[in-house]
Amino acid sequence: MKIIPLGGLEEIGKNMTAIEYKDDIIVIDAGLSFPGEDLLGVDVVIPDITYLINNKERVKGIVLTHGHEDHIGALPYVLRDLNVPVYGTRLTIGLVEPKLKEARGLGKQKLIVVKPGDPFKVGGFKIEMIHTCHSIPDAVAIAVHTPLGIVFHTGDFKFDQTPVDGRATDFQKIAEVCSKGVLFMMADSTNVMNPGYSQSESVIGQTFDTLFPQIKGRIILATFASNVHRIQQVLNAAYANRRKVVVTGRSMLNTISVASELGYLKVPKNIFIELEEMSNYTESKIVILTTGSQGEPMAALSRMAMSEHRQIKIGKGDTVLFSANPIPGNEKLVSKVIDMLIKLGADVIQGPSPRVHVSGHACREELKMMLNLVKPQFFMPAHGEYRMLLSHAKLAQEVGIPKENIIIADNGSVVQAMKKKISVVGKVPSGRVLIDGLGVGDVGYVVLRDRKQLSQDGILIVVATINRSTREVIAGPDIVSRGFVYVREADELMSEAKVRVERSLYKCMDEGAMDWSTIKTSLRDALGKFLYEKTRRKPMILPIIMEDTR
Repeated sequence: MKIIPLGGLEEIGKNMTAIEYKDDIIVIDAGLSFPGEDLLGVDVVIPDITYLINNKERVKGIVLTHGHEDHIGALPYVLRDLNVPVYGTRLTIGLVEPKLKEARGLGKQKLIVVKPGDPFKVGGFKIEMIHTCHSIPDAVAIAVHTPLGIVFHTGDFKFDQTPVDGRATDFQKIAEVCSKGVLFMMADSTNVMNPGYSQSESVIGQTFDTLFPQIKGRIILATFASNVHRIQQVLNAAYANRRKVVVTGRSMLNTISVASELGYLKVPKNIFIELEEMSNYTESKIVILTTGSQGEPMAALSRMAMSEHRQIKIGKGDTVLFSANPIPGNEKLVSKVIDMLIKLGADVIQGPSPRVHVSGHACREELKMMLNLVKPQFFMPAHGEYRMLLSHAKLAQEVGIPKENIIIADNGSVVQAMKKKISVVGKVPSGRVLIDGLGVGDVGYVVLRDRKQLSQDGILIVVATINRSTREVIAGPDIVSRGFVYVREADELMSEAKVRVERSLYKCMDEGAMDWSTIKTSLRDALGKFLYEKTRRKPMILPIIMEDTR
């Protein structure tokens, strides 16, 4: 048996793992991640599924642990190449459906709703989903039964003893399934560095019950759109304080629509109003529920902070609650938005005191408990950056799993699990596929390098017309600067640059080097060297050479 992680190791996001036994392959999750500052212009990042495409006849289905973007977001792209059934719980499939409807080039995909506890077959695998607590309802752990033993994937989880919906993790089922013997276990490592236990989601409801009566103006609350339990507690607090709720942000609207339709969100009667209706109410009667808790530039909260939102203007008397922690890498974006909100006069509440956010991931003691419940023969930490995976591996040793039975893999590793041995036996393509607009994978290293250069040093466009037969410069050279220098304030530099271009052109013609490639290369080299000497900058130089044939 082979376990092949294609995403989610040494990173947060784009979770995807293939499990292979003989001629059958199943895939657990198909998530995306959001680009860092180095991926200029890129919208999202998805796993490289080259291995799955090359073995598409063997791929029997995709099984989903829950409905977060880092676990389902890549499906619209993956299913273009892999037309296989997708299995998930009711809410998870409910969130997948509109994604696929919006995607271009997808027909009717086979989406199968599975109830936790009901075994089902995918190819030669028997699979059981087990209910767990997370920051979204209908999260599950997955037990994959194989002839060699059970492969157990925790999914994202926490052990919430007082969950908002009253559905605690199904400990009994985990113990029952795992009593048959677990060969291999993968587990969420996100909060392994945090001691103790994660706090219950219901703590946030208590905070809202305390805060909402104290706040006299508008409440603008930003959270993850997928956190249905958090949204429920906002609605409950708003209703108790006779406030109306305005929702802004496309993903938030979609989640509320799906969750309420499926019964996962209990919406008090007449609590929602449209943006246009806000003027009919005093500010003390309004709660604005919005996206943008991660400082995303195009999200609703960011547009409010920049005073670019058409219908919501932030000012004195407004209180903004950040009911989410920044994802690693988003700290600067969040800080920038907070600064802009404060500058506009708003009060901003963020952080541990008062408690306006709790994590949906297990801390160290819960991870120990899961390891002791499952009692796997072999263990592989998953869902985390390298330091998290390493810490989780050490934690597994603390609860009695031998060091030689623990493996820290990276994306693309082919992990072979046998009855008495585990090892990495190879490597498959993994990496990241960049999505920019409608383009999938057409943005690579060269494009990113060019974008980086353009963003740092700008571009110079050099236009000239030459006559090959007479070896004369007929027109130009003209130099257009964008993002390099302001031409009107750099007359001397641009005049000298023009002279260098002319010299380079005449030199090529005198030496008989009249092919376009040679001329352009010579021009770029000469001008680039001159500009670096004068400015210590390296703008992109784009020569446009035209020929006069008269």
